[in-house]
Amino acid sequence: MAYSTLERTTRFGVFGAAAVLAVGSAAALLWTGWMAIPLILFGALTLLGCWDLLQKRHSILRNYPVIGHMRFLFEGIRPEIRQYLIESDQDEEPFSREDRSLVYQRAKGVEDSRPFGTRRHVYNAGYQWLTHSIQARHLADHNFRVTIGGPDCRKPYSASVYNISAMSFGSLSANAISALNRGAQAGGFAHDTGEGGISRYHREGGGPLIWEIGSGYFGCRTDEGRFDPDKFAEQAADEQVKMIEIKLSQGAKPGHGGVLPASKISEEIAEARGVPMGRDCVSPPSHSAFDTPVGLCRFIGQLRDLSGGKPVGFKLCIGHRREFMCIVKAMLETGIAPDFIVVDGKEGGTGAAPVEFTNHVGMPMVEGLTFVHNTLRGAGLRDRIRIGAAGKIVTAFDIARALAIGADWTNSARGFMFSVGCIQAQACHTNECPVGVATQDAVRQRALVVPDKAERVRRFHENTMKALAEMTGAAGLNHPAEFLPRHFMAREKDNEMVTGDEAWPYLPEGFLVQEQADDFGYLARWHRARADSFVPVD
Repeated sequence: MAYSTLERTTRFGVFGAAAVLAVGSAAALLWTGWMAIPLILFGALTLLGCWDLLQKRHSILRNYPVIGHMRFLFEGIRPEIRQYLIESDQDEEPFSREDRSLVYQRAKGVEDSRPFGTRRHVYNAGYQWLTHSIQARHLADHNFRVTIGGPDCRKPYSASVYNISAMSFGSLSANAISALNRGAQAGGFAHDTGEGGISRYHREGGGPLIWEIGSGYFGCRTDEGRFDPDKFAEQAADEQVKMIEIKLSQGAKPGHGGVLPASKISEEIAEARGVPMGRDCVSPPSHSAFDTPVGLCRFIGQLRDLSGGKPVGFKLCIGHRREFMCIVKAMLETGIAPDFIVVDGKEGGTGAAPVEFTNHVGMPMVEGLTFVHNTLRGAGLRDRIRIGAAGKIVTAFDIARALAIGADWTNSARGFMFSVGCIQAQACHTNECPVGVATQDAVRQRALVVPDKAERVRRFHENTMKALAEMTGAAGLNHPAEFLPRHFMAREKDNEMVTGDEAWPYLPEGFLVQEQADDFGYLARWHRARADSFVPVD
């Protein structure tokens, strides 16, 4: 995709100017020897720019030769700026600087210890912490896995407890997708395709895939945009596809469809999505393959059969809680249950969505995960359905807390984006990502060197798993699956401590089907849910 001359001049202007001035200075030496000084200066900058374009370690320098070094200069004074912002409570970035820094360090294999202890924000309301044991343990193994596949699944998948969350080819560049997938293959963890279909760059890496199917049915759609069983079966037969995930809603913009304009559809995107060139590509806000809870369950059963028995589940951000209970009632009525459910928190990221949606629509991950976990417990289905969780899960603490609340595994998009070089420039929707992560521009993409970034992806996952092992051992446990709410505490707004059991209680097994009253309104909502429709019982 072409960019304006002005935009390219901004990126390469300093380097180009230095080169021109170096040549001019060399020519001027014929008149005066004093021009040796600017020749040395501009010549050095020209050589620096050439080195920036050729080196493979820093994406920002490959896209912004010479001038990109200003970023590293500012990074040198960032700790003082960061501390000021934290202490003055003015840090309004969409993601914590400290967590982002932690990802970079782990991805690069740099020591992530920090002097002078905990920052001042630990005194604020909302702070949470892990309770440790005097009898701490050392865990030699950090390859924590969970088997996903219920009684109707013939090909269960042993997944890492930490995987790459859904990010489509098209929203991310070819090089970013390739680096993520190659890193997943090297590290033995899964890569969710996002709803944009399975691209050639997913396939080249050979990494385990979770194929996400959204309302556009990309990769398995008819010419009219409806679900095509034959195309689905053909794609699902690929051994690289380990699980099938139906996307009901996305945390960052639940209930919001989308349109990819024809002008932005390249041949590679058309190939991955199975859509024609020259026509707008529409993702409806809801599915056409089903319109009732029972219909969803039958669709799950159909996909499981067509895939040869691979794990099939769905992802959603909780909205109307009763509607999720409708789906659970349909599971009981049909006897068809998903192998897994991924709870996507509203705090999840997206490259393009209305501000109102990203800020005010959907339930956050912690509350959504707690609700889904307890509803399945109440229906007596929790033991046969695995739960994944996504929503700003980056650190080992984030993983441990999600597992304690009710998840069996976690997914992260943001953390792995940082590991391939994302600097959170928030230019994803402009196609002008400065480090080649969220762009389809071929020149910008070259800044992201796949082998280097694939190794960073693998290293970030491994080092995060090592940190999770250390936290698990500190709590006196043998495996992260043993984390329970009681292993955590939180400070509430009134500055009083509460235990995890109080903040995220586990409700009794079978309490909904046994009609046991509860203090959280579950049973009243359960009575209004119906299996045959998402419309509430009057």
